[in-house]
Amino acid sequence: MVAVVAMSLLSTQLLSKNYAGLQAVSNVSFELPEGQVRALIGPNGAGKTTFVGMLSGRIASTSGTVIFDGKDVTTLPAHKRMSMGMAYTFQITSVFAKLSVHENVALAARRVVQGGNAAVNQRVLEVLNKVNLADRYEQIAGDLSYGHQRLLEIGMGLAQKPRLFILDEPTQGLAESEIDDFVELIAELSEDTTILLIEHNMDVVMRTADYITVLNFGSVLAEGTPDEIRANESVQAAYLGNG
Repeated sequence: MVAVVAMSLLSTQLLSKNYAGLQAVSNVSFELPEGQVRALIGPNGAGKTTFVGMLSGRIASTSGTVIFDGKDVTTLPAHKRMSMGMAYTFQITSVFAKLSVHENVALAARRVVQGGNAAVNQRVLEVLNKVNLADRYEQIAGDLSYGHQRLLEIGMGLAQKPRLFILDEPTQGLAESEIDDFVELIAELSEDTTILLIEHNMDVVMRTADYITVLNFGSVLAEGTPDEIRANESVQAAYLGNG
């Protein structure tokens, strides 16, 4: 019997970024199969944010290639990658502070939803129910707590029905109860979309990820299942042993 191998939705070959002689990311080759929840971890300064910026088109690479859905997107700007099915939440919230919760999600939904305002509003309600913000439908986004702004930003990404959802430190600022809800949300989302999770909370990583990539000094230190990464001595020395 021949094993079925999932197609890679996203991959990089020898992706690098230099800043005035500083090698932030060095020759990273990476494969993310469609349907997987992948966590990207590593110490501060390991190159995670730079790497993700190159994946999403917000940072230009110095060398190497980025392939998304079988197409070379290395030189495409972020909005073009979004139109192909990438969504990216920032490490720092990027909601429209003066607009309501509903208006924030509706702006994102209009990029992909056909059928006018009724269809957009239905999508907004679906998303707000998923991220537990339906009761804050009319609240001004800038008046939300930081944790709720994080959830709203996730909702804005979800509204675009992404094929790849990149979440950069999504649990930062969340209360413990909200983190438990987030773990459940990831399990639900993983049924429909591929997820790349950049996260420092190792409990969240171990509970949500199918597979983990560890960056250190801009290079891949290790890859494996949560159990394999937990047992990896190099990872323990570079990162897990610090916590």
